Amino acid sequence: MLQNFLQVWGGLFYLLNKIFFSRAERSNNKEKERIWRIRSWFVYLIGLPAWIILLIPERNWMVVFVEAGGAPAMFLGLLIALRGEDKTPKSLDYIARIAAVVGIAISLYDFGGLTTWNQVLELGVTIGFLVGTYLLATKKPAGYVWYLLMNGTCAALMWREDFPWLAVQQVASLGFIIDAYLVEKKKPRTV
Repeated sequence: MLQNFLQVWGGLFYLLNKIFFSRAERSNNKEKERIWRIRSWFVYLIGLPAWIILLIPERNWMVVFVEAGGAPAMFLGLLIALRGEDKTPKSLDYIARIAAVVGIAISLYDFGGLTTWNQVLELGVTIGFLVGTYLLATKKPAGYVWYLLMNGTCAALMWREDFPWLAVQQVASLGFIIDAYLVEKKKPRTV
């Protein structure tokens, strides 16, 4: 029962994150786009605790640490959207990178190397998350492509670990990520 609640909680807010990013890209003015981005980063942070609670017992150390360490990147995206700034504090980026390295190291130690298919999937989630979140926080649309890697490998991982609600949420997220990316690519570029 608790596991299902956590899956719905984490999955719902992560799906809302992707829906809100899609809405941000479809916005016809800067203020609406900024509001959707604020909502997007905010709901992601609300869903984060549920994911961490579910993943620790599964020993998904790479994803646990990248999610926990990625929280500063989430706050970064939220702060940039709230302030309307384009400058990113370098310290937040370093925290996320260090957390990813720690998560990978703990996983390799815990499992005696890269020994499981789940670890390979976790690497895909980790790389897609770090690169995608950083690029999106700095308003670069290529972040959506990296989110495809993140969500695709995460869907496979969640299915393998018997978290069907999270697997379905990850697959549903792919459509909104693709939509946001395509809309962003059609926007005229200013030089």
